[in-house]
Formats: sequence, structure tokens, C-alpha cells
Amino acid sequence: MKKIILTVAAVFAFGFANAQEEAKGEGFSKGDVFISGSVGFSSNDNKATGVKTDMFNVTPRAAYFVTENIAVGLSLGFAQTKESDDKTTEFKVGAFGRYYFTPASKFSVFGQLGFDYFNNKVETSTPLGSVEAKSNGFDVAVAPGVSYFVSKNFALEATFGRLGYRTSKPDGGEATNNFGLNVDLSNINLGLVYKF
Repeated sequence: MKKIILTVAAVFAFGFANAQEEAKGEGFSKGDVFISGSVGFSSNDNKATGVKTDMFNVTPRAAYFVTENIAVGLSLGFAQTKESDDKTTEFKVGAFGRYYFTPASKFSVFGQLGFDYFNNKVETSTPLGSVEAKSNGFDVAVAPGVSYFVSKNFALEATFGRLGYRTSKPDGGEATNNFGLNVDLSNINLGLVYKF
């Protein structure tokens, strides 16, 4: 976790130091198309409760710049969370929009709004066997992010934290609604972008 935090801090420091430099052809502009993939991992070992939680997710995306600053696109997602005797597997499909504050620069800060439909399965191990529960719902969230072009076509990106609303309805059960804010660095997604 310390390595991830130091890496993000280094990208921020380098990006801010070079934010005014604009190399020809680097950055985004109206009409650009990009594909990206992000991977996230977090692990939390609560010594007080003895509960360890591991989370992994991968999200490929494709987007088109409709203006100089705004990109819209589609995403797919897979996430898996393991906590004690529970394992949750989730698949999702969604749409997102991003506003880039300095899209033509090598380094840019962006805000992302996303809407996802998801389907998940929770498996719980008990002494009598495994119990399975399925649910589906949707998730709406905003998150800040940064991108840094390392060449004309490739950029590194990171999103961190989120403010979101999620509703989930289990098969044969009542819907649950959650609203949450996560602003610490435990929710970092790193990605690679290819611009066409």
C-alpha cells in the first residue's frame, strides 16, 4: 500500500511540475478516441475484529471526446471481494463521462461521473456447505482522477476516492440503498490509456 501511495504522490508531483509543458500531439482533443483499462486492489486487515477483506477489480473502457474537455464512453467491469467466509463476485456494464480540466496537456486532472448496472453473487461458506445469494442493481458515482501522457498515444491514469449511491435488490428480497463517500487512498484504481 505504501508503494501505491508513493507512486501516486510521485505522479502528482511530476505532473504538477510539468503541467505547463504541452508537447505537440500529446494530450486529448475533440474527436479523439481512447481505450483504457484500470485495475484496483485493496486489502484491509482489521485486528480488532479479526476480519480481513481483499478486493480486486478490473474495468476496461472506451470513450470519445465530444468536445475539447468532455469524453463520454462505455465500460465493463469485474470485481471480486473476499471477506472471512464470504466471496462476492460482480459483473457490470455502464456508461461514463469525464471532464478534463487541461486535456491538451501531458498532465490533466479530470472528474468522472459513472452509471453502472450490476449483477452479483455472494457465496458464504458454512459448516453445512455453501450458501449462494444473487442480486442486481445500479450504481452512480463521481470520482476525481489524473492522467499523464508518457508518449504521444499512451497515458497512465489513476482515479481515487468516490462519492456514490448504490441500490441493490436480492432475488426474492427487499432492495437496499447505500450512499457513501470515500476520500482516503484505500480506493485507488490505476490504469493505462491508449489514444487513437
